[in-house]
Amino acid sequence: MTKTLLKPLALAVSAALALAACGKQEPASTSAAPAGTASAAPASSSAATAAAPNVFDVSELGQAAEACTDFNQFVNAKWVAANPIPADQTVWGSFNLLREKSLSDQHALVDAADKNADSAAAGSIEQKIGWLYRSSMNMDARNKAGFEPLKPYLAKIDALKSNKDIPAWLNQSFAKGDNAVFRFGARADYKNAKMQIAYAVQGGLGLPTPDYYTDAKYKDVRAEYVKYLAKLFELTGTPARDAATQADLAMKFETELAKHSIPRVEMRKPENQYHFVTVAEANKVTPHFDWNNFFKAQGVTIDKGFSLSQPKFFAEMDKLLASAPLAQWKAYLTAHTISGAADVLSEPFVDARFDFYDKTLRGQPEQKPQWKRSLSAVDDAMGQALGQLYVAKYFPPEAKQRAEELVTNVRNALKARIENLDWMSAETKTKAIAKWETFLPKIGYPDKWRSWDGLKITADNYFANMEAAQKFDYDYNIAKIGQPTDRHEWFMTPQTVNAYYNPTDNTINFPAAILQPPFFYAKGDDAINYGGIGAVIGHEASHGFDDQGSQFDGGGNLDNWWTDADKKQFDERAQKLVDQFDNYAPLPDHPDLHVNGKLTLGENIADLGGLNIAYDALQTALKNHPAEATQKIDGYTEDQRFFLNWARVWRGNIRDKAQMVYLNADPHSPMKFRAIGAPSNMPAFAQAFQCKAGDAMVRPADKQVKIW
Repeated sequence: MTKTLLKPLALAVSAALALAACGKQEPASTSAAPAGTASAAPASSSAATAAAPNVFDVSELGQAAEACTDFNQFVNAKWVAANPIPADQTVWGSFNLLREKSLSDQHALVDAADKNADSAAAGSIEQKIGWLYRSSMNMDARNKAGFEPLKPYLAKIDALKSNKDIPAWLNQSFAKGDNAVFRFGARADYKNAKMQIAYAVQGGLGLPTPDYYTDAKYKDVRAEYVKYLAKLFELTGTPARDAATQADLAMKFETELAKHSIPRVEMRKPENQYHFVTVAEANKVTPHFDWNNFFKAQGVTIDKGFSLSQPKFFAEMDKLLASAPLAQWKAYLTAHTISGAADVLSEPFVDARFDFYDKTLRGQPEQKPQWKRSLSAVDDAMGQALGQLYVAKYFPPEAKQRAEELVTNVRNALKARIENLDWMSAETKTKAIAKWETFLPKIGYPDKWRSWDGLKITADNYFANMEAAQKFDYDYNIAKIGQPTDRHEWFMTPQTVNAYYNPTDNTINFPAAILQPPFFYAKGDDAINYGGIGAVIGHEASHGFDDQGSQFDGGGNLDNWWTDADKKQFDERAQKLVDQFDNYAPLPDHPDLHVNGKLTLGENIADLGGLNIAYDALQTALKNHPAEATQKIDGYTEDQRFFLNWARVWRGNIRDKAQMVYLNADPHSPMKFRAIGAPSNMPAFAQAFQCKAGDAMVRPADKQVKIW
């Protein structure tokens, strides 16, 4: 699960690094909040009792004493030991299993689309998806083409005569949807969220975070990255010695950008994501880069201004335009052009990119099979179109209705918790409830599907197809600039196993693919469902009140609605959660590497709030089914099963190298700490498993964290 403060900007052909930790997609809307009451239950008592033994296998549990010492060990250790990470994965667990199911379902759809594409209605999404998938799978054609499709791009870089030519090159590159040096796109205005404005955002780095360029512990990674860049130059015909020189030049350029890039923790602050300026003011920051010319090339009109989101970064970019040697600029632009396109070229380019980003950086031994890589390309290029086919086949209307009931119940539990907080003043509570009332839950899929008219896809040219899709998506995004914000728009596809909250439109979003086991069971008992999808719903709703979301009001505007005293209380409680997670070290062989409590604070607040809210909703549901409240299933009470399914959601294992990347770049805590972090702060957990003071799963009273 995740939250997006900023909508995804237009995507390049291939991202430099995919962070696919469980529940993470970085990357963040349908009907109004569904009617209902907190007493509604998703399943009858008789149905739950009959089906429950099939929805949680208690033979997977460890020794009973472990529940109070290490709940993750108790619930997940046996499964993890019996299910090693597959060679083509870096993470393996509950999320991954469900994602594999979604991929299998999507595979059936694209295979059918491929077989029927030639006879499908001209211009239909079935035809476009089929041809796009077919062209990606045709490695013979891609290998025959080599890097020929990329030559016109490289020639334009090679033709640059002076630094004065670079802005025009950048303008045209962006107009094709290829973001170089920085990122650009439309998002809601932080100060007037009803309208979309342009955002220019720092970027241009090939390593996961700015720290990788300067921190001594990443020296080996930097060396391997330079080798990767050199390999790319060699693959395009540059002699080995010259390729090494070009790679060094590119790395030096990136390092200068990195030195002036805001670190990940600081980028969590909204004030570092939004800096509204007029075009004239922006031109003063970048006198060698004319924003009027840039916007003209993109075909967009800027009214009062736009967000030059990190002025210091853009000032450095301008400095490099004036002072960096042309050879350095050309090496950098060439390296990023090749790397960005590598996954859509021939096998040597695909292999080179895999060898660095997946094998070296994240420890993945083998590439995914070609069909998965081609399916990923379809998702990147036409994900919402594929989602339309996915929903029609795999997400029945009754599933959406049941999910809406759960959302209503959990939302009502959140309202009750806000109203009953003992640390918040009535004044701030009133405003918190006002924000709660404007939540827009979106379930499964959009009410209105996006049109794909105008996107031209052929059966036999993969590079051209992805090039067209990139520009099509970029144009779709920037066309929003100056237009009203559409709260019903989705920023995840229905087939994505994830969920998100977006503070600038105050929506909680649950794609169809996550509304399945182990999160949701149509015939499961209440405890299993509230410990799974109920906690997911509570997690996303809690994002509206985490350290970032709480800075936005119900209208999606960056606005302080807190009294000073209440904000002080919130910050003090949040700091206790920072301290808790700072002490977690996920890698036994690297005890010096700890979770970053500040980087992960928003997700940890959402876990803690979401689990408490879901637990309250369960108690309300059980009051309406008293027989369930007292029954045991497989020897476990409903309260116990609630926490068991929460921990099972975070079941999984991760390769050490991948974990190292996530510790620096991912705002989500490692899986095993998500399994234990929130429950260890809850008296209800200790009571459910009869844990005592001093047990590892019972945090001391003065360190227990309660926020929402």
